[in-house]
Amino acid sequence: MEYGLNDIVEMKKEHPCHKSTEWKIIRMGADIRIKCLGCGASVLMPRQKFEKKLKKVIRLEEE
Repeated sequence: MEYGLNDIVEMKKEHPCHKSTEWKIIRMGADIRIKCLGCGASVLMPRQKFEKKLKKVIRLEEE
């Protein structure tokens, strides 16, 4: 699945804040940091774990 920096993605499980199921990718590398669009909390996880938990890419960032 193709994704990049600043893309909006949906994960298999929602954030415990229950305000949004959408996340924004704010850092990419060996680890990926995503930010909850509901409460603004960010989560850092290894790329393999991120890819396993990723459900779909909602919006690609316009270049």
